[in-house]
Amino acid sequence: MTDEAKLLSGAQKFDEEVLAEIYDLYSPELYRYSVRQLGDPEVAEDCVADTFSGFLNALRKKQGPRQYLRAYLYRIAHNWITDSYRRQPPPQVELDPEMQASLGEGPAEVMEIEMQNEQVRAALAKLTPDQRQVVVLKYLEDWKNKEIAQALGKPIGAVKALQHRGIAALRKGLVPQE
Repeated sequence: MTDEAKLLSGAQKFDEEVLAEIYDLYSPELYRYSVRQLGDPEVAEDCVADTFSGFLNALRKKQGPRQYLRAYLYRIAHNWITDSYRRQPPPQVELDPEMQASLGEGPAEVMEIEMQNEQVRAALAKLTPDQRQVVVLKYLEDWKNKEIAQALGKPIGAVKALQHRGIAALRKGLVPQE
């Protein structure tokens, strides 16, 4: 029995220690994922809280995941984020700290980096929710295609197609057209 299967078994029995372990294990990565998608730490905290609340509600109803716990939690978070985008225009997406300007750079360099970051945010915002999720999970969260397929509930071929179309759309939005 895998570790994830043991966690699922304990969760289905409402073992408080197991539920706490699941939260401790998955909440930091769900938070990072949510912040990248939503661009707002407070809204990302709401997303993570609602994700685990939805997970517990599903368990109470004798539903929820039978396998792939991590993918199930990401799916709940993705649906929450998608609903958030539907309710309002896409917010600013924060990029990795490595992409931020260092303190030693002058105003011109800082401005150029900010303009590039804004272009990336705008290009990401134009992707479909599934394309954005695949691109973020693949390139920012460093997931394998199989894991992404499990999270989205789609075949690996569909994930590869979403990735290809998402990257093509990003390239089109970021590379100047001649």
